[in-house]
Amino acid sequence: METGRIEATFAELKAQGKTALIPYITAGDPRPSATVQLMHRLVSKGADMLELGVPFSDPMADGPVIQKAVERALAHSVSLDDVLEMVREFRIADDETPIILMGYLNPIEAEGYESFAEAAMSVGVDGVLTVDMPPEESLGYLEALKDHEIDRVFLVSPTTPDKRLTAVSEKGSGFVYYVSLKGVTGSNELDVDDVTLQLARIRQKLDLPIGIGFGIRDGEMAFKMAQLGDAVIVGSSLVSIIEANHDQDLYEIELALSEKMTEFRSAIDRADALNVEG
Repeated sequence: METGRIEATFAELKAQGKTALIPYITAGDPRPSATVQLMHRLVSKGADMLELGVPFSDPMADGPVIQKAVERALAHSVSLDDVLEMVREFRIADDETPIILMGYLNPIEAEGYESFAEAAMSVGVDGVLTVDMPPEESLGYLEALKDHEIDRVFLVSPTTPDKRLTAVSEKGSGFVYYVSLKGVTGSNELDVDDVTLQLARIRQKLDLPIGIGFGIRDGEMAFKMAQLGDAVIVGSSLVSIIEANHDQDLYEIELALSEKMTEFRSAIDRADALNVEG
């Protein structure tokens, strides 16, 4: 089987002693016509992979910032099919950057597992993180993704029991998304010591790369997390910028996002330099 983009990217970064930067935006926010251009801008500012949120009417794992982004996207009637079309358009100019869809099971069930997996593969989706689909209850869904060579990315958290970690190790691929906080996206403050302990426990159970997300708002926190994980995932801080500028023209949004991405990228690169020295 050919190595997928996600695995290849992590392998290349590891060989270079680098940590991946994975930004999240909601597809269709602030308007559908902006998404592909914003994706390209994020890559130009140092994103190694992209996480693209699929709008859903009940985003239970997301905090207020991303919930509002979903509402803005749904106001434009952005559907799962629209998101796949955005990926297809992005791939016209970029066939290298891995894309992970993040969302909920309901739209995928409506599409049909096999139909969704086929369509996702055909447009160039590399991985899917379905928040409300635990590995023990895949019901054929994970098999459909695997058959179409799409990585199955799972969330793990400080409260994930060892039995669940074993299931993630067996059925997941690409990487795991470590939820570094108890709560929804964009909440609370990170405890670096706790993250360190939890990642040690998780690594005893699985050998997939670990991306750390939730609560990484600034360069200082990205710097700390880059010394612990294989990837730093940033979402709410970027989506907040889109919200603050949603009625501006696209160029203004891109400039604001670029500044924040530069902060994250520079912080992660500093951490990587320390890791190499250490």
